[in-house]
This record gives sequence, C-alpha cells and structure tokens, in this order.
Amino acid sequence: MEITKTQIVEYARGLGATLVGITPASRWDEYDEVEDPYRPASIWPETKSVIVLGVPVLLPILESTPSINYVELYDTSNVLLDQIAYRLAVYLTENGHGSIFLPRDAYGDIEILVRKPFAAFSHVFAGKYAGLGTIGYSHVLLNKKYGPRVRYVSVFTNLELEPDLVIKKELCIKCCVCQKLCPSQAFITRDDQIIAKMNKKACAKHHAQLRKEHRYPCGICIKVCPVGEDREIFNSKDIKVYLEEKEAICRNPDDPRYKRWVHLRKHGSNGDRLF
Repeated sequence: MEITKTQIVEYARGLGATLVGITPASRWDEYDEVEDPYRPASIWPETKSVIVLGVPVLLPILESTPSINYVELYDTSNVLLDQIAYRLAVYLTENGHGSIFLPRDAYGDIEILVRKPFAAFSHVFAGKYAGLGTIGYSHVLLNKKYGPRVRYVSVFTNLELEPDLVIKKELCIKCCVCQKLCPSQAFITRDDQIIAKMNKKACAKHHAQLRKEHRYPCGICIKVCPVGEDREIFNSKDIKVYLEEKEAICRNPDDPRYKRWVHLRKHGSNGDRLF
C-alpha cells in the first residue's frame, strides 16, 4: 500500500510524537561525520529513509534536577518514544514497507557507559539530518522551539520518502553556560568548531553516582541552555538564576528563587543533595 509522508507524520503525531523529521539514509554518507558502523545502512542495509521522532522535556520539572521528578519525566518520555517508534514501524511494515526502530537509549546499565561511553546509533545526528535542529556545544541537538530539551528515537524504513531540509544556521550561540555549570566538567572548548571536546567517561561516572541516589540522569546541560522558545512559554528566560544557584542555595536553601527546586530534591531520592 502506498503511504505518503503526510500520512506518516499525521500517524506519528497521533501516537504522541511532537516532532517528526525525515532524512534519507544517504545523508550519513553525504556529510561523512559518523563512522561507518554507526550509519543506518550499516545497521540495516535495507534502510532508505530514517524517521526521527521527538517529545519535549518540560522545563519546570527539568529545573528541579537532580531529583526523582526529573527521573520520572525522563523515564516517561523514553517509554513513550519507544512505544511510538515500535507502533510506527509495525504500521509501515503492515502496509508493505519493512521498518524497524532503534530505541532512544540502548544500554543495560550506566556502568556499561562508564566502560564504553558510546551508543550503537546517534539520534542526535539523525535529528540533524532530518531537519529537527543543529548540534550544539554540549553534543545535544538544539531545536528552535525546545532547545536541547527534547528526547528522540528513530525508525528505519525501506520506503523512500521526501526528506526534510537540513537546518543550515547554527542555533548554538556558544555561550558556554553548559560548560561552566557541568558537574563533571566534561567539556573543553575547541576554537575550530562549535561542538566541544567531551570527556564522556567523566559524564558517565557522574551519572553512575546519581543512579545510586535515584537522581539519574543529570540534565544540567539541557536545563541551562538559553536556546528554545519554551523558555518564554514557561517564563524562564533568566539564565543568571542558574549561574548563581549553587552559591545561593549554600547561603540559604530557602532562597525564594530556588525554594521550589530544593523542595523537590529533598523528596524521593537518597542523600541530602540540594543541587
């Protein structure tokens, strides 16, 4: 059965996807930024198109990180994405177009990432090629509406589809707030490009500790990024609040600017971490 791009986008949104982008598998070869084993054609040679699906991370809950509230938001978005991607892949297959999906996260435990901090497939590059955003300083995909506050999953299909245009204008302003506030100090600025050098093992080790406290993942880099129209929607445009957070809470945990975040951090997790 012939299925159009419009039908696929409408079906995916009906399942709960907020963002939908489509890219030909050939773009991995065209841009040549990803090593060959990590490209769709290497993972499943029948792939003609990749459909990238995204759901937003809601900023006011993210601002409470590290907390169980962000843990639950993260887990909920991940489960939703896998269900959407699975159902879309089955829908396409049932209509005669072989399709599979790659899960949004694909590791059994955070300790595995400490030993080998790489995924088999990058949804960040997939999202870039599908026109959903540009890659920023901290290796995350920046979307115009939600900045880096989006979770993604990808569906591979042997159906050739009309692709979306790749965004050429960089959304990252290289303010380096994410670098300044990264708890593991995992980012080192590179003068020749926007994307920083990243110590992925340091990042993973920090997450391993947060996992023990039931506060995983960290999310600071996507919390503090100024990019995204969602900041205006949630009336949270003052990035200085993040820069002053740690010192202010140390002085006074009841500081009215941070009291609500501290409240959420005090409940449902191990330890007495306030920031």
